[in-house]
Amino acid sequence: MDVDSFRADVHRFFGASQAASDQLLAYGQNAFAQPPSPQNWDISPEPHIAAWQAYQAETLGQGVFPVLQQKLVQLRFPIQLGISEADSYRAATRRGISVEGMAEATGLHLEHPEGLQLQIHPSLAGPIPVLIPACREDFVTLVRALTMRNEPKPVPDSMGACIVAGFNNWDRVGTYRQYWQAQHPELNPERDWAAEFQRLIPRKELYQDRFILLSLGPYSNVSASQLDLGEKEWLDFSLTVRLEHESTHYLTRRLLGSMRNNVLDELIADYRGIVSVLGHFRADWFLHFVGLENYPYYREGGRLQNYRGQPPLSDEAFQVLQAMVKAAAEHLEAFDRQQAESLSSAAAQIRLILALTALSLEALACTEARDHLQQAWDRTPEIPSPDSGPQLVGSFSSG
Repeated sequence: MDVDSFRADVHRFFGASQAASDQLLAYGQNAFAQPPSPQNWDISPEPHIAAWQAYQAETLGQGVFPVLQQKLVQLRFPIQLGISEADSYRAATRRGISVEGMAEATGLHLEHPEGLQLQIHPSLAGPIPVLIPACREDFVTLVRALTMRNEPKPVPDSMGACIVAGFNNWDRVGTYRQYWQAQHPELNPERDWAAEFQRLIPRKELYQDRFILLSLGPYSNVSASQLDLGEKEWLDFSLTVRLEHESTHYLTRRLLGSMRNNVLDELIADYRGIVSVLGHFRADWFLHFVGLENYPYYREGGRLQNYRGQPPLSDEAFQVLQAMVKAAAEHLEAFDRQQAESLSSAAAQIRLILALTALSLEALACTEARDHLQQAWDRTPEIPSPDSGPQLVGSFSSG
């Protein structure tokens, strides 16, 4: 039986019509590439890390927000409806034109700019910059500035973190230009730079960054009382869960070429986040996070609706998805308990993440899920142990 026929059979097991199954087949297509072989495993720092380490060093004397306003041009503009279409904004963010003298560049307003923190986190996929604003309002503002072109678009209450990928950092372009001009003093800095800039464009590693935005509130907008935890304990847990969740997206994006708003991606990332604070996976925590704690009832505002797909799944297909998500989470918890000893190291955690990316949600949800998980685990080779563990460590800078 081919993969799609198997998946369609699982949909029917959960009560899907042909139309709903067709939607779910399209929704759940596996987008992950094959992982690199152990001998080609490389999680050395990406080129942009050096620039962010330099930013962090500057913040020690000036504060994080003032430094980043000079480095990231979007932080020089307010959140304002229609600003992304303004000629000045487009010139600054698309062509790197200086904002000096631009009337629209009035600066980004944060409620607590002095509380913004910058960390270089030693994730399972290598170091990655992390920005942690001091309050929810500032998190929303930074999400809008850095991922929504400074437009006041809605940010769901259940969204507490995001990974920013493919970010064009004009400060790095400027640094490259200074280096290039120093190496070629005989050339015309304007005419010849234009030609060099065209040669730079395909080399995205020289100007595109990846970093994480992280909020401080309760994870997935779930209260401490819902999980029978104390407030401070849950806030501490939430920060770590968020960080490792986004770091897992970083791992799949960097090593497997994909990071999607898809429930399989979210299950894998939440698996890692939950294990990072508890040492094991709890399906009930995950179901709280996605709004399925009282299945078959879905809690409006749960994270699952953020991953309904484009175009969005129909109500029927979404209900089938809910049933598969619940079953998959419970099967993953059972496997995690069964393999507890062999999953204790960071290298083993990476191996399981890679094994999960080789499976479909349907394979995790079906009655033979344990066999599918075991086979995927057995097929996934051991990888070299990361140099540093995935704890919430590293030097923080704050304003």
